[in-house]
Amino acid sequence: MKGAKNGEVMSPRAPEPVGPYPHARRAGNLLFLSGIGPRTRGSKEITGTTHDASGKVVAHDIASQCRSVFQNVRAVLEDAGSSWDRIVDVTVFLTNMDDFAVYNRIYAEHFADNRPARTTVEVSRLPTDIAIELKVIATIKPGS
Repeated sequence: MKGAKNGEVMSPRAPEPVGPYPHARRAGNLLFLSGIGPRTRGSKEITGTTHDASGKVVAHDIASQCRSVFQNVRAVLEDAGSSWDRIVDVTVFLTNMDDFAVYNRIYAEHFADNRPARTTVEVSRLPTDIAIELKVIATIKPGS
Protein backbone atom coordinates (compact mmCIF):
# COMPACT_ATOMS: atom_id res chain seq x y z
CA MET A 1 0.00 0.00 0.00
CA LYS A 2 1.69 3.19 -1.19
CA GLY A 3 1.56 6.32 0.91
CA ALA A 4 0.00 9.45 -0.47
CA LYS A 5 3.01 11.72 -0.28
CA ASN A 6 6.65 11.68 -1.33
CA GLY A 7 6.75 7.97 -2.13
CA GLU A 8 6.05 6.97 1.46
CA VAL A 9 4.83 3.42 2.07
CA MET A 10 2.88 2.27 5.12
CA SER A 11 2.10 -1.44 5.28
CA PRO A 12 -1.18 -2.51 6.90
CA ARG A 13 0.53 -5.80 7.90
CA ALA A 14 3.86 -4.69 9.40
CA PRO A 15 4.22 -3.45 12.99
CA GLU A 16 3.58 0.23 13.48
CA PRO A 17 6.74 2.39 13.35
CA VAL A 18 7.95 3.55 16.76
CA GLY A 19 8.51 7.08 15.48
CA PRO A 20 7.38 9.59 12.84
CA TYR A 21 8.58 7.74 9.74
CA PRO A 22 7.11 5.44 7.08
CA HIS A 23 7.83 1.72 6.73
CA ALA A 24 9.54 2.53 3.44
CA ARG A 25 10.11 5.21 0.88
CA ARG A 26 10.20 4.81 -2.85
CA ALA A 27 12.79 6.69 -4.94
CA GLY A 28 12.72 5.87 -8.64
CA ASN A 29 12.89 2.10 -8.96
CA LEU A 30 14.38 1.69 -5.48
CA LEU A 31 12.62 1.01 -2.20
CA PHE A 32 14.33 2.00 1.05
CA LEU A 33 12.89 0.28 4.12
CA SER A 34 13.17 1.91 7.51
CA GLY A 35 14.63 -0.27 10.27
CA ILE A 36 12.22 -3.14 10.92
CA GLY A 37 12.23 -5.37 13.96
CA PRO A 38 10.37 -8.44 15.22
CA ARG A 39 7.47 -6.63 16.83
CA THR A 40 3.87 -7.72 16.22
CA ARG A 41 1.39 -5.34 14.57
CA GLY A 42 -1.23 -3.93 16.92
CA SER A 43 0.61 -5.21 19.99
CA LYS A 44 3.49 -4.35 22.26
CA GLU A 45 4.47 -8.03 22.06
CA ILE A 46 7.98 -8.80 20.87
CA THR A 47 8.38 -12.35 19.65
CA GLY A 48 11.03 -14.30 21.53
CA THR A 49 11.59 -11.83 24.38
CA THR A 50 11.39 -12.87 28.03
CA HIS A 51 11.03 -10.27 30.80
CA ASP A 52 11.40 -10.57 34.55
CA ALA A 53 8.78 -9.31 37.02
CA SER A 54 10.17 -5.75 36.80
CA GLY A 55 9.95 -5.73 33.01
CA LYS A 56 13.67 -6.07 32.34
CA VAL A 57 14.67 -8.30 29.40
CA VAL A 58 16.29 -11.46 30.75
CA ALA A 59 16.45 -13.51 27.54
CA HIS A 60 15.63 -13.47 23.89
CA ASP A 61 15.21 -16.16 21.28
CA ILE A 62 17.17 -14.84 18.31
CA ALA A 63 15.84 -17.56 15.99
CA SER A 64 12.20 -16.56 16.51
CA GLN A 65 13.11 -12.87 16.30
CA CYS A 66 14.93 -13.45 12.98
CA ARG A 67 11.93 -15.24 11.51
CA SER A 68 9.59 -12.49 12.72
CA VAL A 69 11.80 -9.73 11.26
CA PHE A 70 11.94 -11.53 7.91
CA GLN A 71 8.13 -11.88 7.91
CA ASN A 72 7.73 -8.15 8.65
CA VAL A 73 10.22 -7.16 5.95
CA ARG A 74 8.44 -9.41 3.44
CA ALA A 75 5.09 -7.73 4.26
CA VAL A 76 6.48 -4.23 3.66
CA LEU A 77 8.17 -5.28 0.42
CA GLU A 78 5.01 -6.90 -0.95
CA ASP A 79 2.76 -4.02 0.10
CA ALA A 80 5.15 -1.60 -1.65
CA GLY A 81 5.20 -3.47 -4.98
CA SER A 82 8.46 -5.33 -4.43
CA SER A 83 9.36 -8.82 -3.22
CA TRP A 84 11.94 -10.80 -1.25
CA ASP A 85 13.89 -11.72 -4.39
CA ARG A 86 14.33 -8.03 -5.26
CA ILE A 87 16.34 -7.19 -2.12
CA VAL A 88 19.76 -5.82 -3.11
CA ASP A 89 21.20 -4.69 0.23
CA VAL A 90 20.64 -5.62 3.89
CA THR A 91 22.05 -3.97 6.99
CA VAL A 92 21.52 -6.05 10.12
CA PHE A 93 21.75 -4.66 13.64
CA LEU A 94 22.27 -7.20 16.45
CA THR A 95 22.38 -6.30 20.13
CA ASN A 96 24.62 -9.29 20.80
CA MET A 97 27.17 -10.56 18.30
CA ASP A 98 27.05 -13.93 20.12
CA ASP A 99 23.74 -14.35 18.23
CA PHE A 100 25.56 -14.13 14.87
CA ALA A 101 25.85 -17.89 14.21
CA VAL A 102 22.12 -18.54 14.73
CA TYR A 103 21.12 -15.42 12.78
CA ASN A 104 23.55 -16.29 9.97
CA ARG A 105 22.10 -19.82 9.65
CA ILE A 106 18.51 -18.55 9.45
CA TYR A 107 19.57 -15.77 7.09
CA ALA A 108 21.17 -18.36 4.76
CA GLU A 109 17.90 -20.35 4.71
CA HIS A 110 15.90 -17.27 3.69
CA PHE A 111 18.45 -15.98 1.18
CA ALA A 112 19.37 -19.25 -0.52
CA ASP A 113 18.51 -17.98 -4.02
CA ASN A 114 18.89 -14.21 -3.67
CA ARG A 115 22.15 -13.13 -2.06
CA PRO A 116 22.07 -9.36 -1.52
CA ALA A 117 25.00 -7.31 -0.25
CA ARG A 118 25.00 -7.43 3.55
CA THR A 119 26.47 -5.65 6.54
CA THR A 120 26.04 -6.86 10.12
CA VAL A 121 26.87 -4.68 13.12
CA GLU A 122 26.49 -5.01 16.86
CA VAL A 123 24.76 -2.14 18.63
CA SER A 124 24.29 -1.57 22.34
CA ARG A 125 20.51 -1.08 22.07
CA LEU A 126 17.63 -0.82 19.64
CA PRO A 127 14.29 0.94 20.06
CA THR A 128 12.03 -1.26 22.17
CA ASP A 129 13.29 -4.58 23.59
CA ILE A 130 14.30 -6.14 20.28
CA ALA A 131 17.55 -8.01 19.62
CA ILE A 132 17.63 -7.60 15.82
CA GLU A 133 16.61 -5.00 13.25
CA LEU A 134 16.97 -4.98 9.46
CA LYS A 135 17.45 -2.04 7.10
CA VAL A 136 16.75 -3.12 3.52
CA ILE A 137 17.05 -1.69 0.01
CA ALA A 138 15.15 -3.40 -2.81
CA THR A 139 14.13 -2.75 -6.38
CA ILE A 140 10.50 -2.29 -7.30
CA LYS A 141 8.70 -4.44 -9.83
CA PRO A 142 8.14 -2.64 -13.15
CA GLY A 143 4.67 -1.15 -13.33
CA SER A 144 4.18 -1.05 -9.55
